[in-house]
Amino acid sequence: MKNKVILFITFLSVLCSAGQAQTTKVKKANKEYDKFAYIDATKTYERIAEKGYKSADLFQKLANAYYFNANLEKAAKWYGELFAMNEEVAPEYYYRYAQSLKSIGEYAKANEMLVLFNKKSSEDLRGKIFNDKQNYMDIIKANSGRYIIKDAGINSAYSDYGSAYAGNKLIFTSSRDTGSFSQRKHKWSNQYFTNMYSADITPKDAPGVTEDSLTVPEKFAKNINSRFHESTPVFTKDGLSMYFTRNNFNNGKKGKDANKITLLKIYKATLKEGKWNNAQELPFNNDGYSVAHPTLSADEKTMYFASDMPGTYGQSDIWKVAINTDGSFGTPENLGATINTEGKESFPLITNENELYFATDGHPGIGGLDIFMSRMNADGSFKAPINIGAPANSPQDDFAYLIDTKTRKGFLTSNRDGGKGYDDIYKFLETRKLVCEQVLSGVVTDLETGEILANTKVTLLDDKFNTIKEVFSDDKGFYTFDVECGKSYYIRAEKELYETKEQKVTIPTSNGKTDFPIQLEKKVKPVTVGDDLAKAFGIKIIYFDLDKWNIRPDAALELEKILDVMKQYPNMKIDVRSHTDSRQTHKYNEKLSDRRAKSTVAWLVTNGVDASRLIGKGYGETLLVNKCADGVKCSEEEHQANRRSEFIITAL
Repeated sequence: MKNKVILFITFLSVLCSAGQAQTTKVKKANKEYDKFAYIDATKTYERIAEKGYKSADLFQKLANAYYFNANLEKAAKWYGELFAMNEEVAPEYYYRYAQSLKSIGEYAKANEMLVLFNKKSSEDLRGKIFNDKQNYMDIIKANSGRYIIKDAGINSAYSDYGSAYAGNKLIFTSSRDTGSFSQRKHKWSNQYFTNMYSADITPKDAPGVTEDSLTVPEKFAKNINSRFHESTPVFTKDGLSMYFTRNNFNNGKKGKDANKITLLKIYKATLKEGKWNNAQELPFNNDGYSVAHPTLSADEKTMYFASDMPGTYGQSDIWKVAINTDGSFGTPENLGATINTEGKESFPLITNENELYFATDGHPGIGGLDIFMSRMNADGSFKAPINIGAPANSPQDDFAYLIDTKTRKGFLTSNRDGGKGYDDIYKFLETRKLVCEQVLSGVVTDLETGEILANTKVTLLDDKFNTIKEVFSDDKGFYTFDVECGKSYYIRAEKELYETKEQKVTIPTSNGKTDFPIQLEKKVKPVTVGDDLAKAFGIKIIYFDLDKWNIRPDAALELEKILDVMKQYPNMKIDVRSHTDSRQTHKYNEKLSDRRAKSTVAWLVTNGVDASRLIGKGYGETLLVNKCADGVKCSEEEHQANRRSEFIITAL
């Protein structure tokens, strides 16, 4: 079928010779036990920040903590401090800051942030679109080579297209003339009006058969075939009902639109005593627009179809409608801009794997109508469509995709070069699935104790921090998400009494499972005599440069946390234990570590801790935290891990 005929006939008139159709708030632990103290990390971070210590990581944690807990006024304060550092941050922070600013009435500044957010976000999007436009053929190439395609063996010199399974039969549409003297031709295409035909499917494991084949076609449902077009049927699982497309013609009457064009409608017929009868049009049909090419969801509760009814984005869109238990229908819904474009979207197929296949010329393709696939999300929405690649798609029109998801065998229609007629049906075997499938899962535990954390809220976000799905960990702390290979996501875990944690994870590019355990840190931290306060509090342990004992600026930030805790608990005493790496002699390192201990103690005393509450000693290289002893080759990072001070609680 030539494109000009497609454009004119599909949805503007009659059915077709093919190629035509389209916070958590934290409970404070007020109890204090004889040997324990409870430390609120967020409050300590805030007090440190109030002293003037600046760190992008510190401000992000503070701002996010308040943002996640809906304390937007304080979130605005700390996001403001974050942006004042003029460091590069993710676009999402512009959005969060804008939302927080609105809460305090600063709408002008919020709008400025939204402009910047949209600019940065749209740059990402434009960049992606540009890459898609420049490299979409590379994407198609990567998806190609997955099909073995052959002539189905039932084609004629006329248009043959649009197939459906009915038991062991293939039902398809054809404009061939099978001998009826009264068979009429359509004046625009000079093709006979289409009827439905049937061919038995003979599997290759049948005696004497080397590959799947189809028998000689016969006319199907003669009581349904009319003087006009019938096509694209779909059958219920019990085989007793059939939905199909026909011109606006029933009971001998032909309906027309305002331009006196006979458009398309979907009808339902029932099987009684071996014959298809009682064709009734569906209630959402209308003389003023076309409705065509029905397909049913696996549970038969939803019908998908193509139409140019009001609300359509372009020439034709994919729509869906609920089928109620009493057989009535809901209100049709457009699948939206993810699927539909200003072009043509038509010939939908929804599989039992919740994958929508459809033909479109509105998404970048090889040429003409191309077949795309979109996976359904849990909420019924759809992911971005993916071109299924060559040879399923060609430079010509390719449409009417049908697949058996168990055997991965199926049929499609194309008017590609080398066919027998205007449109031809091709059989195929899919040798590799289009979408790489991955499962992202893990167990949520307590960072310190390893305790399983059941009923933890775990949120999956995309690389722009848009929420994809939320789940709660089960009684074993386990969570799971279905994700796409090669993509980056963020995982956010939230639980009462714990710090909210947000981590990035990149999924491998091959099928499989990605294990991603989550360890949450308590907001209120119990400590007792003998504990390392730094470790209990998550304070970084690396403080000293090689052969140095002075307190670095980043070390001062960590020491402020120790200082804050000691001021909260005036009876707390600390043993400062300092260490070196293995380089230099044991004697030299003992003296160096002792200087580090004294330097650390002096800093705390200078900043207000009574000297009687502190003791300090250097241990040289005697207590390394890794393998990096004398003579062992280690990286600078590994050596630096040993240059540290510890803070052991000796009294509370």
